[in-house]
Amino acid sequence: MTGPTLAWQVYIVRCADGTLYTGVTTDLTRRVHEHNTSKRGAAYTRTRRPVSLVYAAPAINRSAACVEECHIKKLTRAEKLKLCRESR
Repeated sequence: MTGPTLAWQVYIVRCADGTLYTGVTTDLTRRVHEHNTSKRGAAYTRTRRPVSLVYAAPAINRSAACVEECHIKKLTRAEKLKLCRESR
């Protein structure tokens, strides 16, 4: 990929109970680690560890990442799973 680095990412993790969590970050590796080990992980994922990354997509800036996050959160579970499958 050429051009500027796209620092923001939208991601989906699958929790141990099979549920999906969607978020945004500038450091995907750190954020997944936080979800699995730290109090800085989302309250939702803290009680559903471990989580595994199932989807990630770059965004141009925070605003674009948040808009995409909102879009994904409105999808049904089946649509989210389809999105994850198609991204591989």
